[in-house]
Amino acid sequence: MIVTKTLQPKPLTREAFSRYGDVIELDGAKHFTINQGMTERYHDLANVDVSTEDGKAIVSIFQGQSYDLPIQIKMMERHPLGSQLFFPLNERPYLVVVGEGEDQLDPSTLTAFLARGDQGVNYARKTWHHPLLALEQVSNFIIVDRDGPGNNLEEVWLEERDWAEINSIE
Repeated sequence: MIVTKTLQPKPLTREAFSRYGDVIELDGAKHFTINQGMTERYHDLANVDVSTEDGKAIVSIFQGQSYDLPIQIKMMERHPLGSQLFFPLNERPYLVVVGEGEDQLDPSTLTAFLARGDQGVNYARKTWHHPLLALEQVSNFIIVDRDGPGNNLEEVWLEERDWAEINSIE
């Protein structure tokens, strides 16, 4: 096995993740009080994009099996017809791996983030990302993405020389 790049996850922040989509968290979010003062509404946290007239936004729950370190990054995916939002339900940290590339993924741009258990991500349409990387134990996530006609999933398997590995999350 050849691993040419080691990814060291960095903390997930709005600034660091902005080129890939949105970070969903309460800190710094626009909010206001509703329901006769009994509820605080954290408003407009992500740009849910279904991109086409014949698609619709749907809500699902994904139950992710946990990964043990080291984690090998051998494939990436993206959704050309809409965004995909992940928000953890179990308050456990998880990993986010993203990359760049218009028509195809540039493996040299792979970047890893460590998300806290109170942070979600919304991958912008056409953003290359690794499938769900739960840590510690089985974890549930609310997912908001697109349903409708058309192919909304592109996967790319990396050449062995382009594999990356996450060895620690410190």
